[in-house]
Amino acid sequence: MSGSDTAPFLSQADDTDDTPAPGTPGFPGTPGNLKSKGPEVPDPEGLQRITGLSAGHSALIVAVLCYINLLNYMDRFTVAGVLPDIEQFFAIGDSSSGLIQTVFISSYMVLAPVFGYLGDRYNRKYLMCGGIAFWSLVTLGSSFIPRERFWLLLLTRGLVGVGEASYSTIAPTLIADLFVADQRSRMLSVFYFAIPVGSGLGYIAGSKVKDMAGDWHWALRVTPGLGVVAVLLLFLVVREPPRGAVERHSDSPPLHPTSWWADLRALARNLVFGLITCLTGVLGVSLGVEISRRLRRCNPRADPLVCAAGLLGSAPFLFLSVACARGSIVATYIFIFIGETLLSMNWAIVADILLYVVIPTRRSTAEAFQIVLSHLLGDAGSPYLIGLMSDRLRRSWPPSFLSEFRALQFSLMLCAFVGALGGAAFLGTAIFIEGDRRQAQLHVQGLLREAGPEDDRIVVPQRGRSTRVPVSSVLI
Repeated sequence: MSGSDTAPFLSQADDTDDTPAPGTPGFPGTPGNLKSKGPEVPDPEGLQRITGLSAGHSALIVAVLCYINLLNYMDRFTVAGVLPDIEQFFAIGDSSSGLIQTVFISSYMVLAPVFGYLGDRYNRKYLMCGGIAFWSLVTLGSSFIPRERFWLLLLTRGLVGVGEASYSTIAPTLIADLFVADQRSRMLSVFYFAIPVGSGLGYIAGSKVKDMAGDWHWALRVTPGLGVVAVLLLFLVVREPPRGAVERHSDSPPLHPTSWWADLRALARNLVFGLITCLTGVLGVSLGVEISRRLRRCNPRADPLVCAAGLLGSAPFLFLSVACARGSIVATYIFIFIGETLLSMNWAIVADILLYVVIPTRRSTAEAFQIVLSHLLGDAGSPYLIGLMSDRLRRSWPPSFLSEFRALQFSLMLCAFVGALGGAAFLGTAIFIEGDRRQAQLHVQGLLREAGPEDDRIVVPQRGRSTRVPVSSVLI
């Protein structure tokens, strides 16, 4: 077992003498034998020697991290599940209730770089323990705020960002130091699968606990109790692996942190794609909403049609961005810019569609299922699927950097095909959108009664008089 956890609270975990000696079996690479195709992947025994943890213990650590990730997103969406009750209790409007999430996200956004800095330099396990303990305490305290202290609720939701920032920025780096290559991809896909599941459970748990207890305050008291369990699991199960050891050659010196400004300068050189994504996200969402708003005047099916046009239009540009990646990086960025802009056009519109085809008393549940299904069919499994396809292609080609590039390139082309399928699905949605919206409106206005068990019966003559029997019995 590595001695990293015996270090003081805010010591650097990888300052220990964990680096295997040159020639250690299973370690990627040997002295004087650095092949051009890159370091070899260590076998399970090699990983255990490097990290000081068995394969089973490493998997158990990932399970604990997944549980906490699930808990984080449960807490984030629990408030959304009881938001109408919060509005009524504090006598606030939609703008004030929206401020609850704004304060939390702002705090989370500001504190994430702080914990990123700390996580690169100090013991990650203890940082997470402290952050989650603080988050649990603050969340529990927010359930006891009196109705005349709404500002205090905003403050506590802002402080919750401390816990989430301390965990979300650090946990994936632990997984990266426990696994490599395909194993890492699989473990990260499991870790991020907790996002849609936790989000959906947050909606459901919040509303159901409120219904069972008859008081929305109890919905905010569920996750703090689970948070205490999370801190105990972190303290007892998780061990701090040496940073980057599984990716180093045996003759490479241990990695040491550089200054924050040096980190930022190095990261700035890799941020072109991120900047494009940010810009196209803002541009695409704004463009989609404005186009849909104008088209609604002449076409009631404008919303799904705009979404379909965005997805169908983005597919060829995303395909070209991947196809041109080796020939011209400039052309690649141009195609990515156009494709992501078109792809982002549907984000706000989809949320609007969901809200106006579902009656108000079911919207939280609908949001939960939409979150679960969108992530389940999207980013939960897609990284693993793309990686799996790439590995299968590489096995049939001679090993080289070019074959690795081509395998991943061909695998990513699947995204354009899936985007086209999504556009076709929105075209199908356009056929039914008017009827579904009208039905929801009539239901809200009390002009449409929902079908119940009695509606599945027909009147038939029986023993000289009419009686209602199930349709199934008549068919039988």
